[in-house]
Amino acid sequence: MNADACTIPAMFFEQAARLRHKPLFWVKRTNRYHPITWSQAAQTVQALSTWLLNEHVQPGDRILVLSENRPEWGESDLAIQAIGAWTVPIYPSLTDREIVALARDCEPVGGIVSSLEQAQKLRAVRRQVSSLRFVIVIEPVSSLEPGEVSWASAVQEGQTLWSRSTSLLDHRLERLKPEETATIIYTSGTTGDAKGVMLSHRNFLSNASAGLRALPIRSSDLHLSFLPLSHVFERMAGWYLMLMGGASVAYAESMDTIPQNMLDIRPSVMLGVPRFFEKLHARVQEGITKAPANTQRVIHWALSLGRQAGRFRLSGRPIPFGLGVRLAVARWLVFHKFRQRLGGRLRFFVSGSAPLSPAIGEFFYHAEVMILEGYGLTETSPVIAVNRLHALKFGTVGLPLDGVEVRIAEDGEILTRGPHEMQGYYRKPRETDAAIIDGWLHTGDIGHLDPKGYLVITDRKKDLIKTAGGKFVAPQKLENLFVTDPYVAQAFVYGDRERYCVALIVPNFTRLIEHAAAQGWPARSPAELARLPAAHELMWSRIQALQREIASFEQVKAIALLEQEFTQAAGELTPTLKAKRTAIATRYQDMLHRLYHSEATTPQ
Repeated sequence: MNADACTIPAMFFEQAARLRHKPLFWVKRTNRYHPITWSQAAQTVQALSTWLLNEHVQPGDRILVLSENRPEWGESDLAIQAIGAWTVPIYPSLTDREIVALARDCEPVGGIVSSLEQAQKLRAVRRQVSSLRFVIVIEPVSSLEPGEVSWASAVQEGQTLWSRSTSLLDHRLERLKPEETATIIYTSGTTGDAKGVMLSHRNFLSNASAGLRALPIRSSDLHLSFLPLSHVFERMAGWYLMLMGGASVAYAESMDTIPQNMLDIRPSVMLGVPRFFEKLHARVQEGITKAPANTQRVIHWALSLGRQAGRFRLSGRPIPFGLGVRLAVARWLVFHKFRQRLGGRLRFFVSGSAPLSPAIGEFFYHAEVMILEGYGLTETSPVIAVNRLHALKFGTVGLPLDGVEVRIAEDGEILTRGPHEMQGYYRKPRETDAAIIDGWLHTGDIGHLDPKGYLVITDRKKDLIKTAGGKFVAPQKLENLFVTDPYVAQAFVYGDRERYCVALIVPNFTRLIEHAAAQGWPARSPAELARLPAAHELMWSRIQALQREIASFEQVKAIALLEQEFTQAAGELTPTLKAKRTAIATRYQDMLHRLYHSEATTPQ
C-alpha cells in the first residue's frame, strides 16, 4: 500500500476486501462485546456514502460528527471522506453555544450525532447556522424534527440506492486525491481561540505509515479505545493506524469502566494520556500500601529486580544469568498478576497529548509494562516523534518518525517539516503564515535534540514562566514531578512575572483521609483537610522533598491545597485532560494572590 498515492477511504476498502470476515470493531452491548467485521463495516460505509450523495453533498462540504467513541463514528468518518466531503469532529462535551461558534466558522451542510442529547445541541445550531440542512441520529429516538433522520433509516435507504447503482460513489472515490482535505480539526484552545486545522489524506496516511514502522501494529492486535476520536491523537493512532495495520478496535463504555473493559476484551495495545497513567500509578501504589507486610516486601523486591534489569535493557546489554533467574521468579510472583489486571495480553501503551512524568514511565517499565511516549500536534497529523520498543529513552519523546524533519530554532523552539505538516488553518491565512515560515512549522514548544537524536520537550513556549528576576521556569516539569508522589493527585505551578513560583496542589484524598484517621486528625472530608494546618504541613514537606534537587529559582516557595480536582466540566481541562492554564489561574486568582502576600509565606 503506497500511502503517498492513497486516500483514507481507498485504504479502508482495500483492507476490507482483504480482511472481510475478521472483526474490525468490538462494541459492548447486552453486557458483552460483539464483533462487527470489516465486510459489515464496508457495507455500512457504502450505504451511508450513497445516502449522503443522494442528499447532494458535494466535494469540500463539511459535515459535523458529534458523538462519543463507537463504530458509527469511524463509519461516518469514512463515508464522509469517500465522497470528498470533510469530516469536522466535535467533542460531545461541548455546549451548543460552543458548537455554534465552530459551525459559523466552517458552515457545515450536515451533522451526525450519537443521541437525542447531542441532536438537541444541533437543533440550537440549526436555528443560527442556515447551512446545516440535515442531521443523522445514531441511537433510536422517539421523535425526530424536520431535517433529522435516524441512522437506521439513512443506512437502509442508502443500501437500496447503492444496490441500484454504484457508479456515482465509484466516481467520487476515483476522483479523490491524496492532497485533498480530509478533515478540519479544531484545536482545544488551551492558549487561545480554537482554530480549524486542515489535514489532507496524505497528511494522515503518511503519518500512519511512518507510525507503523515505529510501532509494530499487527493484524492480530486489538486496541481498546477510550480517548476521544475528536482529538487528533486517537483519530490517527487509534483509528487510521489500526486500519492500516489491519488491527481490531474495541470501544470502552466510559472512562470509569476501563479496568473492567480491559478484562473483558484483553487488549494488546492502548493509547493513553498522562492523567490516565498517573491515576493507574496511584491505584497501584495504593494497592501496595494496603497489602500485607510480607507481600509488600515481595513487591518491592520484584521492582528492585525490574529496575536492575531495566538498566541492562536500556543500555542494550544482556541481562546476567543470575539476575535473569531471579527476574523470572519476580515475573511469576508479581508482574504476571499485575499484567493480568490489564487483560493479560498488553504489549505496550502509547502516551501522548501532554508530557508524561519520567518517574511514572520508569515505574511501569520496571514492572514490565511498556509505555512509549510520543509527541506531536494537531497541526502535524499529529506524530512528530515517538519512543520505540527497542529504542526507548525516558525523559524524551523518542526519535522523529521517518520522513519527519526536526530542528531547533535559536530560541529553543521546535520546528518541523514534512508530509505530516498541515495544509493550514481554515480561513485564517494570517495565522497560517505565522505558524509556517519558509516551510517549517513552528510548534510553539521548547526543547532540544540530545546527542543521539532523541527529542526532549521542556514546555510550551507560551507556558514558560518568567519570574521577576528574569529566570525561566518550565511549569510542566515541576507538575510532572509533583504528581509522582502518592499523596498528590494534581498540581498547577504559577509564577509569571512574580518573585518566585507557587503551586496549587490537589491531594490524593483517599490517601490523605487514611493518613488523617491514623494520626487522629479532626478533619475527615476533603474540604476540612484542605484547610487543616497539619495536612498543609504534610503536603508541603512532601513537595519540598521532591524538589530538593531542583535549582532554587525553579522551586515553588509556597503551596495551597484545593478540595476538588481540576475538571473538564469546570472549564479547567481540555477534553484530553490538559490544563487550561489561564482558566485555572483566573478561577484561583485570590488564592494565588494570598500565597504571595501572606505573612506565613516567606521564600527560603
